[in-house]
Amino acid sequence: MKALAIDTTNNVLGISLVEEETVVGEYITNLKKNHSVRAMPAIERLLHDCDLTPKDLEKIIVATGPGSYTGVRIGVSIAKTMAWALKIPIVGISSLEILAANGRYFDGLISPIFDARRGQVYTGLYQYENSELVTVEQDQNLLLTEWLSHLDESNKHVLFLGNDVHIHKDTIVGLLGGRAVIGSVSLHNPRPSELGLLGLKKEATAVHNLVPNYIRLAEAEAKWLEQQK
Repeated sequence: MKALAIDTTNNVLGISLVEEETVVGEYITNLKKNHSVRAMPAIERLLHDCDLTPKDLEKIIVATGPGSYTGVRIGVSIAKTMAWALKIPIVGISSLEILAANGRYFDGLISPIFDARRGQVYTGLYQYENSELVTVEQDQNLLLTEWLSHLDESNKHVLFLGNDVHIHKDTIVGLLGGRAVIGSVSLHNPRPSELGLLGLKKEATAVHNLVPNYIRLAEAEAKWLEQQK
């Protein structure tokens, strides 16, 4: 099965083409640039370079968040439009799960991190079992110190991944000590190829039912709801 994977949820713009267990092609940048302008040209270029057309695709896989509100919407909108137009299945994958997949060879727990400001993070807990990535705790938005206190109770080594880990490194190491493992730079970018390989193994979602996973409301939405009380 040939599948196109799309991730625009954070600074990383990632596009990949996968077929069964093979990564046919991959495009990735980690730049603060407008994904709405760059995503479709990147898809078109990758398809062209791999000698494929949209009609050759059999599945669309997209990162659904959490992340930038605008970035999440861009990727999900493109993916749903393509899946609907091509009449092919679509699968949504957590952006944190994609990042956690980089810890494939780590023998312990994996905590992907996206900064959520004001001492908060988006995170979840994962681990590999029999070469398969499994969710230990669902994605959530909470204070980092609260999360670290919770992890401290497990008494296990934890791998922290993500381009925002450096922001919180001192806090992480200060609270968990030697049980905190900070991933190498090469592991901090979520890989669109991992997104594609994860998506090939998951059941499709009805295109109209696939929605972004923001985890928390945008500030403007939260304020509006508060005013309605």
